[in-house]
Amino acid sequence: MGRTVVLSQTPSRIVCLNPSQTETLVDLGLEDQIVGVTKFCVHPSHLTKVKKVVGGTKKVDFEVIQGLKPDIILCNKEENTKEIVETLEKEFPVHVTDIANLQDALEMLQQYGQIFNCPVRANKICTDIVSEKNKLEAILKGRPKKRVAYFIWKDPMMVVGKDTFIDAMLTLNGFENVFSSYDRYPTTSLEELKDLSLDMVLLSSEPFPFKEKHQKEFQELLMSVDIKLADGEYFSWYGSRLLEAFQYFRSLHGH
Repeated sequence: MGRTVVLSQTPSRIVCLNPSQTETLVDLGLEDQIVGVTKFCVHPSHLTKVKKVVGGTKKVDFEVIQGLKPDIILCNKEENTKEIVETLEKEFPVHVTDIANLQDALEMLQQYGQIFNCPVRANKICTDIVSEKNKLEAILKGRPKKRVAYFIWKDPMMVVGKDTFIDAMLTLNGFENVFSSYDRYPTTSLEELKDLSLDMVLLSSEPFPFKEKHQKEFQELLMSVDIKLADGEYFSWYGSRLLEAFQYFRSLHGH
């Protein structure tokens, strides 16, 4: 946003408009300070029952947020709209993350450690994430890269391109994203897929909920390609969920 956020004291009333960041706050020991979340903040599962739901990630109830009197509002460039950020920052400090890779995610954790005065917990999560990443890299050392397409939508057929957190996670998994030269979320076609010499197609559980029936459909169309269902949260949630993500990634590679 090209501006500085000034906080006179450690925030004690947090509105978080992004599921990945909400889960991270809880893992940082800050659940009591959270006063507002989105309907998509599903981890931990009880949170939407005990905190005020202020809307979704693209559309929020500004009056409800005003009534919560937050000390800080946490947003994300991709998940939340520019309108939401610009409207809220007229009245409240708004911190906006822009996460494209693991380093950005670790930087966010360190910033939260500073903002919310929990640097020890933040550093511990960062250290553990890096340790998990190193375990995965050790497993993948020397393995040939598989050519992969990662699907996030069915109709139209939409995949993940460059400058996305998912693309960064594919790279960490030793995969070669065949759409990594395309802008963020390109559309594709069956004809294009057949010409890409794919080794694997990953069908994400979110935002489109690909199921086994879709897996079978793709398998019939791309007979020689390994079609797998992928847990989208582990590929796209960039906060403390990364601790579980790398364990999941190892299982993808048979460990």
